[in-house]
Amino acid sequence: MKTNIALIGFMGTGKSATGKILARILKKKYVEVDFLITQEAGKSIPQIFNDEGEIGFRDKEINVIKIIACRENQLIDCGGGVVLNRINIDRLKQDAVIVWLTASPDEILRRIAPEREGRPLMKGKVKKSEIRSLLNFRKPFYERSADLVIDTSNLSIEMVASRIIRELQEYEIFNP
Repeated sequence: MKTNIALIGFMGTGKSATGKILARILKKKYVEVDFLITQEAGKSIPQIFNDEGEIGFRDKEINVIKIIACRENQLIDCGGGVVLNRINIDRLKQDAVIVWLTASPDEILRRIAPEREGRPLMKGKVKKSEIRSLLNFRKPFYERSADLVIDTSNLSIEMVASRIIRELQEYEIFNP
């Protein structure tokens, strides 16, 4: 029986906000992959990208996923690009139901525009066309990885959490 939930999806789809609520409701340990990466590296994500590039960041992400994937009873808040390395998903799937949170490009833009400085792939003025382009590139990776899909575009965080709980109850290999 799987005991973990891993949230995947593009930046601004509600992974962190939803993850914290779900972890509390389901009495799971909340684990934020990006936070663990910054702890391991001793620097912020933008600093990692500046110093080591995306490849260096992704290597650190693989190492963190390797460590946490084998633990139990967690709500794992994955970074938006975790799906780019198949090894991450293979490790997560061993004990996690993977929930893909989606949102429209308009909604993502609205959500991330105020905090774009902390998002290294969205430096400067964020354009909807850039979001759409990255979404289109990553969509097959998300599709291949997801057990469940939830569109968060027109839902409150509480509504997203409720929908995930409802769908998990129908999911045969998960014990909330």
